[in-house]
Amino acid sequence: MTRILVTGGSGFIGKHLVAALIVRGGQVRVLDLQPPPRALTQVQYVSGSVLDRDLVDRAMDGVDEVYHLAGLPGMWLPRKADFHTVNCGGTEIVIETARKRGIRRFLHCSTESILFRASPSMVPVADDALLPDDMPGPYTRSKMLADRFAMQAAASGYPVVIGCPTMPVGPYDHNVTPPTAMLRYFLKRRLQLHLDFVVNLVDVRDAAEGLILAMERGQAGHRYVLGGESMPLRQVLELMAEISGRRVRCIHVNGKVAEMVTATLEFIADHVTRRPPSGTAEGVRIALRAGALSIEKAQRELGYAPGAVEPVLRETIAHLLDAGHHQPEWSSTPSSRARSLHIERRFGG
Repeated sequence: MTRILVTGGSGFIGKHLVAALIVRGGQVRVLDLQPPPRALTQVQYVSGSVLDRDLVDRAMDGVDEVYHLAGLPGMWLPRKADFHTVNCGGTEIVIETARKRGIRRFLHCSTESILFRASPSMVPVADDALLPDDMPGPYTRSKMLADRFAMQAAASGYPVVIGCPTMPVGPYDHNVTPPTAMLRYFLKRRLQLHLDFVVNLVDVRDAAEGLILAMERGQAGHRYVLGGESMPLRQVLELMAEISGRRVRCIHVNGKVAEMVTATLEFIADHVTRRPPSGTAEGVRIALRAGALSIEKAQRELGYAPGAVEPVLRETIAHLLDAGHHQPEWSSTPSSRARSLHIERRFGG
């Protein structure tokens, strides 16, 4: 039986990853600030931060593989330096500890938010695209530096693989990750002011299965984009309106205007309210540079085969509209692809 540590295992992707690992027969330990709302009895939960070197070392006792998902996923914090401390510093601590422990395999969970090209395009970005230095803000900068550290570890001989989920969607996102927050925001509004950028949505369960495939089959030092379908945001909004049965009016907003407005909102949040703003300048900059993402490498090398986005979007919207409250919080049933093969809060993820 493979013994596995999942940092950030109480997060949105993390809890689905843990459930899928249990189905595969893994012996799973989770390191997070606290267990998820509904903890699995088969899982050992260790409460704490990835910044605690001694705790990270103890959590790896007897472990064969590490999935590192812990991090700060949002675009705003009262102290911007926390992004670097947790996302970059925490990654360094976990990788260095795993290496000293001689753990045989390591999966670093990255983000599509750091994969950019010079200008937006529907021509997909490759999985192994280089990461530019000029990131849009502190969150993406911290994730880019963590990604580089993981790549450097792999280049020096440690077997690190990078899995890069796109925008995971699904019901029961108790942490309200950015994709869920975006969907919830637009569901509440009949007049939808938006930037028409390219988004890539993926069923959170497919993203979790993709991380397992990357661990099992991925090449050390390689990045695998684990996404679903790339489409303009306007198309997503139209689909959401159709699913919810709500009549809405979509109005495209100029990117520079959006950036100025969100910068003002962020300034007020930083210096007056100390509460998260409804949008951030970094989020707008990410959108302005976003492009289609290719999952071809993950399909070819891993056998990754995500399902269509519309069914999980319907499921997510049903939950957000309180139509799915009777469903279990998560499912340990493998996705359709897995059956065919037979087989992130603060400082914690």
